Amino acid sequence: MIINPISQDRRTFLGSAGIGLGSIALNTLLQEESATAADAKLGSQQPHFPSTVKNVIFLFMSGGPGHMDTFDPKPQLSAMEGEYVPDSIGANVPNIPRSGVGSKLMASPFGFKKYGESGIEVSDLLPHTARHVDDLCVIRSLNHRIPVHGPAENFTLTGSSLGERPSLGGWVTYGLGSEARDLPEFIVLSSNSGGPAPQRPGWGSGFLPARFQGTQLDDQSGVPYSELPQLYSVADRREQLDFIRLMNQHHLRRQNANSELEARIESYELGFRMQLNAPEILDLSRETEATQKMYGIDQKPSAVFGRHCLLARRLVEQGVRFIQLRNGGWDAHGSLKSNHIGRCRATDLPIAGLLQDLKQRNLLEQTLVVWGGEFGRTPTTEGNQTGDKRGRDHSPAGYTMWLAGGGIKGGQVIGATDELGFVPIERPLSPHDLHATMLHGLGLDQHKLIYLHNNREEIPTVLGGEVIREAFAT
Repeated sequence: MIINPISQDRRTFLGSAGIGLGSIALNTLLQEESATAADAKLGSQQPHFPSTVKNVIFLFMSGGPGHMDTFDPKPQLSAMEGEYVPDSIGANVPNIPRSGVGSKLMASPFGFKKYGESGIEVSDLLPHTARHVDDLCVIRSLNHRIPVHGPAENFTLTGSSLGERPSLGGWVTYGLGSEARDLPEFIVLSSNSGGPAPQRPGWGSGFLPARFQGTQLDDQSGVPYSELPQLYSVADRREQLDFIRLMNQHHLRRQNANSELEARIESYELGFRMQLNAPEILDLSRETEATQKMYGIDQKPSAVFGRHCLLARRLVEQGVRFIQLRNGGWDAHGSLKSNHIGRCRATDLPIAGLLQDLKQRNLLEQTLVVWGGEFGRTPTTEGNQTGDKRGRDHSPAGYTMWLAGGGIKGGQVIGATDELGFVPIERPLSPHDLHATMLHGLGLDQHKLIYLHNNREEIPTVLGGEVIREAFAT
């Protein structure tokens, strides 16, 4: 039926033109998304200001290491062993029971010693890492309000507890790209699956194009399915991939914009290059016996994480931009003593080996190394446990992380928690501040690293974070 447009009222016009208006709106959105995806395909690909830092290795200790058992000694906690939380502390800390009710204070079962010229105190759990304390910037005043593992891990690695945003590794590779042509820009290795389940947003791309998500490598074989099948030549594979790429690109042209499909097309090409080059890069047998021993690969407790740390160094040499080494199992609600002894035996020597190896190869100054979990642990025992069965609950209100390399001024402590270790009383800092600082080290201004999503200019630190400028040497 043809309607005279002059005689149409508003309701009739909108009713008859709804499909057309919807199509116009949809087409506009698709064009904007296509333009955004095209612009974001390479990100800025260069820092906003000069920086010597090129790579990041994030040593993520999932489950929450106890800060007063590792890098934040609390003599007063030892003096008050077994007592209830005093009102002077409990009144200022949410969910902490008043004196006479609830959990008792628990002294650390580990001693502390001063190390290096800086004299920073480190737990007896970490004698190997302690040798490098003059390279560490220990931040004792991290805090947030999320007491649950999954959301807290998301917050630590993405800046949001909901898991809907890109991981920090995704933002870094979006902003800077990678110098590694034959390897992914962002690589994740996980060890010790015990404890809280890994949170995929921690290496996901969120609303960024899918190509900026992290690539997981297998514990043992490195890159799964990266070998060519028997009786299959490189020329055969090249011919097959050329045909697949042709068909995918034809389909992509009809889709306007589809970052998942674009990522799939690029993954085929990257996979092909990895088949040719990754086995050699990931072959640790090429390393000397002395180097492998330095990482603890010759010892059963530290063999897996040692391999991961050595792989991280090799990946840095190849130009991989962001490497996340996730070590789980730190969630010590009970038997904290045996739990933390086991976790430190698995990670202490490999981390020390990594720092030493990077330094002797002149790679530490271009590599920012970060250590820490999604939160710390409370100064109190959990429940009515006794003896070595005692454990600690989650403590997002105050905990410790450290930075090294990448222009960081080592041998210093930033911030402090109260005398028992509940909350920061000096220089309180959030994961957003940590992210802003890491980006600054890479030469990226958090407010200039922008991605348009849902008509909003998104930045990596959500609403912004403070750069911890005293963390840097200059």
